[in-house]
Amino acid sequence: MVDLERALDVAAAVRESVDRAEPLFVLGGGSNIVVGDDGFPGLVARMRLKGIHVRRDGPRVVVDVAAGEDWDALVDRAVAEGWSGLECLSGIPGLVGATPIQNVGAYGREVSQMLTRVHAFDRSRSAHVDLDPTECAFGYRTSIFKGNDRWIVTGIELTLEVSPESAPIRYDELARALSLVPGARAPASRARETVLALRRTKGMVVDPDDPESVSAGSFFVNPVLDRSALAELEARAGVRPPCFDDGHDRYKVAAAWLVERAGFPKGWGRATVGVSRKHALALVNRGGATTRELLTLANDIREGVWARFGVRLAPEPVLVGCSWEEEGLKRNE
Repeated sequence: MVDLERALDVAAAVRESVDRAEPLFVLGGGSNIVVGDDGFPGLVARMRLKGIHVRRDGPRVVVDVAAGEDWDALVDRAVAEGWSGLECLSGIPGLVGATPIQNVGAYGREVSQMLTRVHAFDRSRSAHVDLDPTECAFGYRTSIFKGNDRWIVTGIELTLEVSPESAPIRYDELARALSLVPGARAPASRARETVLALRRTKGMVVDPDDPESVSAGSFFVNPVLDRSALAELEARAGVRPPCFDDGHDRYKVAAAWLVERAGFPKGWGRATVGVSRKHALALVNRGGATTRELLTLANDIREGVWARFGVRLAPEPVLVGCSWEEEGLKRNE
C-alpha cells in the first residue's frame, strides 16, 4: 500500500503498478466499497491529498478542494462560512475525491450541480488534467469516472452561492421536516441539522454505537424508468410506487419500497448479515459476515425484486476484488 500525499505521488503509484504488472486501486474513505474475501490482487493507493483554497467571485465563492479532504467536514465548513448549496449533502461519509465519481447526491441535490471543474490524473496521457462538467458525463449516481480506471480524481472545484440560506429545498421529505413548501429555502444550518437527523433515523450516519450504521450505505441504486416501464410496474404492484419525475419522462423509483414489498422488510436476513432495521436499502454486517454472504443476500433481494416487479436493481457500492459472477451468483440480465 502507498499513500498519495502529493500530486507527484499519483504518477509514481501509476508507474509502480505498471512496473509490477498489477492493477491499481485508489482507496478513499472506504465507505462505499465492498471488498472480496481474498482482498484486492494489486497495489492499493490511499488518497491523502490535502488542501482547500477559497476565492470570492462576486455573489459566489469558488472552493478548490483536494481529493483527500473529508467530505462532511467540508459541508460543515461551508454552512459555517455561509456558502450555500452543500447542506443537503450533509452526513455522507467518505472523501471529497469520491463525490464526482458517482455524482453523490441526497435530498434533491447532486454534487454535479455545484461542480465547475474536476482535477484528475489521466493515466492514458500520464498527465494531470482539468475536466469541465460537460466532459464528466454526469448522470444519476454515475459519471465518466465510474467503472473507468483511466482517471484518478485528485480534487474538485465547487462554485457556491454566498448566503446563510439553503439552496431551494426540492425533496418532499426534507421540506416536510422543515415545515416548508417544496422550493422554499431555510437557514442552511437548520437544513444541515435536519438532514443529519433524518439520516440518523435511517442508520445513514456512521455511528460506532449504532450497529444499524455498519453498512456501505444504500446497497442498491434507485431504478430510473421511462413512462411505459413505470406503467408496467404500477400494474404489477397494483399501486403507483413512490417516484420522482425528473421532468424528462424519466422516473426515479424508490428502491427501498420495491425491496420491502418484494418480501425483504427491515430487519430481514440471516445470522451474520441482513437488512438494516432502519432502512431497507442498507445491508448490515451483524458480526463476522463474509463478502460472499453479503453478496448472496444481496442477490436474493435482487432476484426477489425482479420476480415480483420485473425491475432490475443495480448495486451502488463499488465491488473491489469481487463480482456477482465470481461469487457464483446469477445476474438478472
